[in-house]
Amino acid sequence: MVTMNEMSNEELQAWVEKISLESFRVPFRHKATFNRRLSSTGGRYFMKSHHIEINPHQLATHGREEVEKIIKHELCHYHLHIAGRGYRHRDADFKSLLQAVGGSRFCKSLPKGKAAGRRQPEPYRYKLRCSACGTEYLRKRKMNPARYRCGKCAGRLTLLKLDSPMKS
Repeated sequence: MVTMNEMSNEELQAWVEKISLESFRVPFRHKATFNRRLSSTGGRYFMKSHHIEINPHQLATHGREEVEKIIKHELCHYHLHIAGRGYRHRDADFKSLLQAVGGSRFCKSLPKGKAAGRRQPEPYRYKLRCSACGTEYLRKRKMNPARYRCGKCAGRLTLLKLDSPMKS
């Protein structure tokens, strides 16, 4: 498989421009970049700037063929939006153009964990305790208990710091 370091943003830009000309017969005149922070999507199209971002983890995990389908998907949004036609997922124009160019409707899922560039879940560091009924709530972040009440009895809450953080 291709690693993220094997393709630069400049190479991605040239690739997107080439796909646009070959598959849509219209030039792509905006910017295409990788965005490492994308986690639940293969790419995205920005309506205001007309730029496209691609998830580099898709390239590293599934290869060029899958990313080409993602690029075609985003280019469908791009070209239809600029032409003033139905560019949303539910629009018939979008569905028919996507099928005509061979783009993917959904991207393949990425593996979970650090290898996919995902952060570890935060541990529980605090506990809220109801002074009336004793119900306890675990919290990952510090908060002001005076602004909240118990969900069971509406009693006052007190914030306690846990001695050792608990995994979520």
